[in-house]
Amino acid sequence: MALQSLHNWFRNYITSIKRISNPGESRIENESPNEQQYDIPEAWVNLDELAVTSPVENTEENAIYRHHDLEETRSRQQEWKRHNEQLRRSSIPTATSANNQDKEEKEKGNRVSRLATQIYTLSYLILFSILGTLARIGLTALTFYPNTPVLFTTIWANFGGSLIMGFLAEDRMLFRHEWGTPTYDEQLAQARRAEVDEESGSSSSMTVIDLIAAKKAHLSTKKTIPLYIGLTTGFCGSFTSFSTFIRDVLLALSNNEFELPTTDRSGGYSFLAMLAVIITTVCLTLSALHIGAHLAIGTEKYIPSLPFRFVRKFLDRVVVILAWGGWAGAILLSIMPPDLNWRGKVIFALVFSPVGCLARFYLALYLNGRLSSFPLGTFLANILGTAVLGMSWDIAHSASVGSIVGCQVLQGIEDGFCGCITTISTWVAELNSLRRFHSYIYGTASVLVSLVMLVAIMGGLRWTEGFTSPICS
Repeated sequence: MALQSLHNWFRNYITSIKRISNPGESRIENESPNEQQYDIPEAWVNLDELAVTSPVENTEENAIYRHHDLEETRSRQQEWKRHNEQLRRSSIPTATSANNQDKEEKEKGNRVSRLATQIYTLSYLILFSILGTLARIGLTALTFYPNTPVLFTTIWANFGGSLIMGFLAEDRMLFRHEWGTPTYDEQLAQARRAEVDEESGSSSSMTVIDLIAAKKAHLSTKKTIPLYIGLTTGFCGSFTSFSTFIRDVLLALSNNEFELPTTDRSGGYSFLAMLAVIITTVCLTLSALHIGAHLAIGTEKYIPSLPFRFVRKFLDRVVVILAWGGWAGAILLSIMPPDLNWRGKVIFALVFSPVGCLARFYLALYLNGRLSSFPLGTFLANILGTAVLGMSWDIAHSASVGSIVGCQVLQGIEDGFCGCITTISTWVAELNSLRRFHSYIYGTASVLVSLVMLVAIMGGLRWTEGFTSPICS
């Protein structure tokens, strides 16, 4: 329970600071005695959607803003885990450890079990992967039309998903009631009043320390919520698609943008077209991440907060039914006798989308923590999804597929599995959080390795027999 214990540590830190600055007050928050805390597995700290820091600096909080890169965050998490293991193995009881043990035993009865926490999280991932896939397919259909100014279709989905990711990373209002009391915004309001009324330097510095701890406590709390994981890892990760981005790069390089009639052009022009796709996508998505964070800052006064009891008692349980029932319904629709025209465009994608999202989730859990300077789980997810998309594209655009259903299944794999196992939103969030040198290494390696793989898979067919129009198009 690394994240949960980390949150408890920050909460105790805020309490101690508050007691120093206001001796008459014994507590800064009044928690509900019946609050239910999720039992978070320790591996979940490896999700980079949860580990990355705020994308931008809040200019109204210059005094309290402290940016920590992803490597530093990983280092602190690993150091904390090692320290926690040493305390567990230590046979010498202390007053602090005894108090912490009593507190944990007291809260154990009110904590959502680990099994229930995992079920809720997986359910949110399944539901939001379906919704993200629907949003991506729908937005692509709306933004791809004759004489469209941008030929690579998923650029707007990648932009939108990155924008939402930036908003969720910076937002401190949606989940402010998660532990019974809106700690952070109360501390922020007190700091703002102190800046106006107080002129003492010691009082101001104490307020700064208070706010730093309060902000860290809020962030560590938010990252333990299944709904937040579903919104970031599930929806944003499935709304964006890294594999389709690399496919667009290869099509631009091969002068075959979406099979539109084109004139012959030299290799130099094709190289420039490839750079245009890469530069436009990377710059737009990174900008969207920052724009989303700015929107969260600008709308902080107007963002409503999700009710604590509504999420715990109602939403978590309803989502289990909606997610698994919706996935089962998509599977049933895909095998029903009527050969509907829209089945291959949507239904098969919804069947494969949860598989891709869950695969990316577990790759991040087990591999992202291995190298703090190189998110290995996200990297392998993007590479694997790009390879599968290349193979599916080759089969669908060759003469080997003789049935419409087979072509529709391949299209569903591309839009569903490949679109959800690969992600742009998490990728740009990691690029924004890594140290500059490591960020360039990680970003360049992701694009180059994926592109070389697609050249090997799709290039052979493109530069020999050429792509043919799929029979289900």
